[in-house]
Amino acid sequence: MWRFLLVAYLWLSPAAAAAATIMVLGDSLSSGYGIDQDAGWVNLLKERLRREKYNYTVANVSTSGETTLGGKNRIEAALRRHRPSIVIVALGANDGLRGEKPETMRLNLEAIVRVCRSRGTRVLLLGMRLPPNYGKPYTEKFHAVFGEIAGRQRVPLVPFLLEGFAENRDYFQSDGLHPTAAAQPLILETVWKKLEPMLKR
Repeated sequence: MWRFLLVAYLWLSPAAAAAATIMVLGDSLSSGYGIDQDAGWVNLLKERLRREKYNYTVANVSTSGETTLGGKNRIEAALRRHRPSIVIVALGANDGLRGEKPETMRLNLEAIVRVCRSRGTRVLLLGMRLPPNYGKPYTEKFHAVFGEIAGRQRVPLVPFLLEGFAENRDYFQSDGLHPTAAAQPLILETVWKKLEPMLKR
């Protein structure tokens, strides 16, 4: 009898339950471009979850150069493969750098959110800003897209992924676009503030 009870306890225990998955759908800012992969903010997220005893695994499906269109085209297959409970959508930077229409970007991101929701997956949206040399009208329309989506779709939003250091050249690689390893903990802290309330123990 005691063996049966022990097995039942282990089966029902939260510690023994299968870990839920957080999937990061992003571009080079999330794939660890130009730095050791272990130093990237997504890998630091794995360590933070483990340290704070949250029972989650992390699947990083970020790809350098990815756009919102590419993310929209890949999201269904990624959801089938990883079955995440939370998807962190970190796309849009490359759309902006290529001068894509903000409205097109909005439609792509909203399509990603809808697909996630159709599978019962929650979404955390990460916003971006563009350098001022792209012109004030365009940069403002670009940044506004993320807030519009968060409001319409009622999803939590990190307004700016690079908050707190975007103007500090020391935190960027020689290309001036990709954060260094030293910036990754700062990125994680920005994401964590909005992600932690979504987590379940």
